[in-house]
Formats: sequence, C-alpha cells, structure tokens
Amino acid sequence: MTKDISDNRIGLGAISALLGVLFFSINDAAIKFLSGDYALHQIVLIRSIIAIILLLVVIVPLDGGFRVLRTRRLGMHVLRGFCVVFANMTFFLGLSLMPLAEAVAVFFISPLLITALSVLILGEKAGPRRWGAVVAGLIGVLIMLRPGAAGFQVALLFPLAAALGYAFLHILTRRIGGTESAATMSVYIQITFIFVSGAIGLGLGNGQLSGQGGEMFEFVLRGWIWPDSGDYPLLVLLGICSALGGFFISQAYRISEASVIAPLEYAAMPMAILLGLLVFGEWPDLVAWAGMILIVGAGVFVAWREGRASRPQPSFPRTRR
Repeated sequence: MTKDISDNRIGLGAISALLGVLFFSINDAAIKFLSGDYALHQIVLIRSIIAIILLLVVIVPLDGGFRVLRTRRLGMHVLRGFCVVFANMTFFLGLSLMPLAEAVAVFFISPLLITALSVLILGEKAGPRRWGAVVAGLIGVLIMLRPGAAGFQVALLFPLAAALGYAFLHILTRRIGGTESAATMSVYIQITFIFVSGAIGLGLGNGQLSGQGGEMFEFVLRGWIWPDSGDYPLLVLLGICSALGGFFISQAYRISEASVIAPLEYAAMPMAILLGLLVFGEWPDLVAWAGMILIVGAGVFVAWREGRASRPQPSFPRTRR
C-alpha cells in the first residue's frame, strides 16, 4: 500500500511537472511574439491580473479555500516574489532579442547555480563531480556567448541573470520548506508581479524614454498602448499559462521528490526548439547546439547526482574498496 501511494505521488508529480513546463513554454513563445508591439511591464501586468483572477476563482477554492492564503512567512513570500519578477523580466528581455531555444538553454544554467549557491549560502556540500558539472555548464554558456567573435551576443547575459534570480528563488524555497501550499505561493508571486509591473508602468508607461535605450531596452522603455483586439486571446492565454504553470510546477515539487521533478523541467528544451521552429522559423546553429548540449547535459547530471545523494543509504556496514 505504501509503495502504491509513493508511486502515485511520483506519477502525479511527473504529470504536474510536465504540465507546468508545457504552460511555461507556451507563455515564453507568446511573450516573444508580443514583444515587438507592447512594453514588457504592460504584458506582465495584464498577464498577472488574468492569472490572479483564475487563481482566486478556481485554483484557491479547489486547493483548500481562502484560508490557505494565511501565512506567517509573508516576508519570504515577498522576497521570493521579487526573485521571480527579476528572473522573469530579465529572461523576457533576453527572449525579445534572441532565439527562443538559446534563451531557454542559457536559463538552464540555474540548477548549476543552485548547486554553487547551496554550498555558499546553505552550507551544503558538493563533490568534485558536481563542481565539474558546474564548470562544464559555464563553458557551455561561454561557447554560446562567443566572446571575441563577431557573433558575440550581449543579449545572452539577460537569461543568465534570470537564471541567477531563479537560483535564489529555489534557495528561498528551501528555507520555507513544506509549510506553504502551491496555491499560496502562486498567489503571492502574482501579487508581486502586479505591484512591480504596475509601479514600472506608472514611471515609464507614457513612453517618455522610448527610443533612448536602443533596440536592447526598447521592450522595457516602450510606452503603453491599448491592446489590439486581435491580441486579446493571446493575452488571456498568457494569464492562463502563467497561473497554471506556476501552480503545477509548485505542486510537482510539493508532492514528489525534487530529484524526480528537476530533470523533467528539461522537457522545456525540445519544446522551445519546436516552438522556435514552428512560430519564429528559428533553428540553432552548430555553436549554439554545442553550448546547449553542455548546459543541459551538465544540469541533468547534477539532478541525477542529487537524486542519488537523497536516496536512503543501506543499513549494512560499508566495505573499503
């Protein structure tokens, strides 16, 4: 019976993770599609308003009711929210300037950064193999950056910064532990999105700085406009994907082991390649493929090593080799 329950939790966790990755992948492609017409903070505000309505009307009542929103860890939720906002804003900024698959690949340096930060901040230990994987992943990023070459991509620094923000998010999540529900975490993140994007909109929404930051920062400095009616379905889809993606990925990590869920997040890589090809006509070149393989391979190795390390050790005495 215990094994059946454990297997069910693993299965449900895996399904939740894949659903979360699917919704986030659609979200990324939709934001990239809209990035040429709207300001980033306007898109995020509209998306978060739709997402929080969906969460409060559907998800929260199904996850225990509004009592789950009560928390004694409000400060941690706010801090996590700012980490997510930073990670999203920098990632989407990079996404507007570069191919979808390459942005996603660089972002996947985050598990390796989590390993490094866990040692530095939480005092956890990492062996030479994990540190080797971290170095391999960083080499993959350098290959994709192409320093000194004509194809050097400064835009890749944005998803790299996003990965750092995402790594800090997971460090904070480990501090919170298992006391908060998936709905609680999702709602407070959307509230932070609304607060930050609304504040940026008040400062920059009239477009007074538009055109002064060059192509790289136009996505942030562009003024707000009334959305075209043809974009309404896509904006609604963004809100739905944001709400469901955040809920399902949080649920996955709540009900199943991180060692099972973390490798499944790499399903975003083939999804990004497919969406990049179908929607934007993008296909990575050989240099990008080399960097992506190093980054993803290193990340999967770290997830596998953490999974082995988290398994219960046998009770019989060890023998020397």
